[in-house]
Amino acid sequence: MKDALLLLRPHQWLKNLFVFLPLFFGGHLLDTACLRPAVLVFLAYCFAASGVYCLNDIHDAASDRLHPKKCRRPIASGAVSRAQGYVLMLVCLALSLAVIVLGRIHVAAACVIVLYIAMNTAYCLALKHVALLDVFVIAMGFVLRILAGGLATGIVLSHWIVLMTFLLSLFLALGKRRDDMLIYETSGVTVRDTLHRYSLAFINQAIAIVASVTIVCYIMYTVSPDVTERFHSIHVYATSLFVLAGIFRYLQLTIVDAKSGSPTEVLLKDRFIHACIAGWVAVFVIILYF
Repeated sequence: MKDALLLLRPHQWLKNLFVFLPLFFGGHLLDTACLRPAVLVFLAYCFAASGVYCLNDIHDAASDRLHPKKCRRPIASGAVSRAQGYVLMLVCLALSLAVIVLGRIHVAAACVIVLYIAMNTAYCLALKHVALLDVFVIAMGFVLRILAGGLATGIVLSHWIVLMTFLLSLFLALGKRRDDMLIYETSGVTVRDTLHRYSLAFINQAIAIVASVTIVCYIMYTVSPDVTERFHSIHVYATSLFVLAGIFRYLQLTIVDAKSGSPTEVLLKDRFIHACIAGWVAVFVIILYF
């Protein structure tokens, strides 16, 4: 039972909190009429993501056995059989569709969730083997999360939110590829087929470019007239401090400490990033709700 739960990776459900971003930025986080469909979309995404993780681990079992950490995954280690993995995958996907149907999630939002499942299935089977396309698909997965959240609640998304979600997700995905590259350079073990089309110098430059563009994009967002007018405040720029600190901290963990293999673990364990997120949320809450 424990191994089956590990296969579903419930700690990765943290990523699905992105569906609540439209409510947060739209000032509807306490609106029960919007909160209910957002929670349903969150649950649908959690089951869908777990189903995709099952397929990914089944398909990558051989390469995972060569990885210093991924070799402990349930299917790679033999704790869960491939047949059991397929059963869990189908159960999770069925539960996701059940939440969509029984919860009467908006048709457009439901289509986005189905698109997410299709895109990530293609990623597991083929797209992850194409350099650059692999990290762009990961980033698009986060964009689909906020799109589903916005469509389900009827909240129109700002182009700034879509851009920043994509850029931040791309930044984290590149950090993961850097970790894979370090493993390859230190041990000679190729944990991904795409690594021959990457190099440490290239990834470092790509990370620096994306981090820079993300910071500029966020600052432009905070001072744009439509944002200050919508939030009825000219002080949104104050949140930039926490975004800068958070990105620099993640760069430090990625380049200095070489700990970017699992962004979710970093977000769950690093206290400095916790403080940055808490400060960012606190300032935004004050601006939006007080």
